[in-house]
Amino acid sequence: MSQGSAPRKNIAQTFADLRQRRQIVLMPFISAGYPDLQATGLSLLALEKAGANLIEIGFPFSDPIADGPTIQASYTAALQKKITIKQILATVRSVRDRLAVPLVAMLSHSLVYRYGIERFVTDAKEAGFDAVLIPDLPPPEAQHVCAMIQKGGLDTVLLVAPTTTPSRRKEIASLCSGFVYYLSVAGITGQRAALAADLPAQVRELKSLTDRPICVGFGISKPEHIRDLAGLADGAIVGSAVVAEMTRHASQGSQAMADAVGAYCRQLLSLVR
Repeated sequence: MSQGSAPRKNIAQTFADLRQRRQIVLMPFISAGYPDLQATGLSLLALEKAGANLIEIGFPFSDPIADGPTIQASYTAALQKKITIKQILATVRSVRDRLAVPLVAMLSHSLVYRYGIERFVTDAKEAGFDAVLIPDLPPPEAQHVCAMIQKGGLDTVLLVAPTTTPSRRKEIASLCSGFVYYLSVAGITGQRAALAADLPAQVRELKSLTDRPICVGFGISKPEHIRDLAGLADGAIVGSAVVAEMTRHASQGSQAMADAVGAYCRQLLSLVR
């Protein structure tokens, strides 16, 4: 692996560049510290090499709000090893100069609160994160936290569900400086055979309410899903399927697991690039 510094792009540049090339942003998700911290660093490098444009990193939490059984199991395994926020930040920092893609920290509000919001933003930015996604922080409570995150130099990302009303969607989108995370289905994360039938109409409505990029997650797991989202959404987020791939290859060692995750990422892009 090269030891030179990678020229980094921020989130706005990433979406603008891909939009100009008429390509969709691919954002895989990994669970930090699963199956160990070495695997986290190697997976980040492998995913970028395979074509990922952004990477979402989940901080393990004992009571995740919307994560399905695959991600929950990965969090449990990491927590059993007593993985800490400091260790995750140090791992990201150790590989950041070899990564050009933006990184999104996804964690529960309770973790941020206990760590200290100002301290977390400072430490996350220093480690090389570009944005913070707090899935369990709705407005109006989110207003103060998002303001602090943005003041600290990081972008904010919040979730919009299919059941969210138009007025609420507009309010949530106004707090997002990075992109809006749209949940393709109500419920928990997990792989699904097909995209929701109402997804195109939902994304178009959301785009009419905000000029922020719209990324779609929950249930995205196949090259066909990425193809169908291209030209509709600005980005596709793949979570449970990536973690499931990590689980399938975890016993082979960290590098082999990272290579398998990279191969899966390339497969996801096979119909669009």
